[in-house]
Amino acid sequence: MSTPLLPNAPWPRHGGQADALLAHFGLPADQRLDDFSANLNPLGPPAWVSDWLAKQLTGLERYPAPDYSAARQAIATHHQLQPDQVLLTNGGAEAIFLAAALHAGKRAAIITPSFGEYARACRAHRLSISEIALPAPHFTLDDDSLLAALSDIDVLFLCRPNNPTGTLIDIPAMEALLNYTAAIGCRVVVDEAFIDMLGETPQQASLAPILARYPHLMLLHSMTKFYTLPGLRLGYLLADTATVQAAQAHQPPWSVNHLAAELVAPLLADDAFARRTQRWLASERPRMAQALTELRLEVVPSHACFFLIRPGAKHEINSDALFEQLLRQGILVRHTHNFAGLNGDWLRVALRDAPANRRLISVLKNVLEKGTA
Repeated sequence: MSTPLLPNAPWPRHGGQADALLAHFGLPADQRLDDFSANLNPLGPPAWVSDWLAKQLTGLERYPAPDYSAARQAIATHHQLQPDQVLLTNGGAEAIFLAAALHAGKRAAIITPSFGEYARACRAHRLSISEIALPAPHFTLDDDSLLAALSDIDVLFLCRPNNPTGTLIDIPAMEALLNYTAAIGCRVVVDEAFIDMLGETPQQASLAPILARYPHLMLLHSMTKFYTLPGLRLGYLLADTATVQAAQAHQPPWSVNHLAAELVAPLLADDAFARRTQRWLASERPRMAQALTELRLEVVPSHACFFLIRPGAKHEINSDALFEQLLRQGILVRHTHNFAGLNGDWLRVALRDAPANRRLISVLKNVLEKGTA
């Protein structure tokens, strides 16, 4: 058996990157895998997208409209905002880097464990970084400790629901945080990449309805998670008009390609797909939470489309060994070696369709029963 990757080894930074892991463990590059490492909606993309994209290919002969007015209007209508409060971006990642660019050279705080691109964006723009840790095993936020840690911070980054924990800061707690940060002059950047996975309508779940009350609030969205289009790179930033204009000044021209920009309006108009996804989440998420718990795994309660898990005290296997055993049996999950504070002790498991989820539970059961020396 090969030696597991160490924490300082080059683990892939994101999910959905099987090639390097298969090579490291000496497994065939064409090994069949069920991929639970990328936290995407398994019901998507909507069935009509492929044909729609093919019909749009002639548009590649022209530059996109520089202001992306149709896409911005569709997003604004979706969130009941004005178009000048919307900035279309090349995926959620560009929105993160634009938010960091607005605070270049200043002081940032990041609630961890969380998506590693916040820290990467801050480093790229020379921000100093303080980490505010959510303690294991419940990863719940201590409001008093958070507020105390922000006294000399210019911008706070947080993810809601959080990746990789799936935990959620509720709206009353967010309003208390926003009232405090407004008083001390600290910007709050909230990544809502998984907000559509809460099981509520975006208008109820998102913080967009309170943007008007908090001009220091920025919201970042990714359309690639909910619609399973990570290769297309489509996201957006929501803020007050002045902030959007300032962020746009840091954005290269034509940052978003024609196909992605034109796809925004029809995606948001597909209410049937959104309802089908919500029905699936309402059924599959609690079923999987129960199945994972019955395996005596530690399972962090999730508000997203993934679970953070680790072997329990009664299991004779750690997370690294469990990761490898699953990979050898055709199950790819997400390691946590590059999530601050987790140090590989946990694994993130995305929801898939019901047959794949049943296979995951079956393989997990077999591996955990066998344990390891």
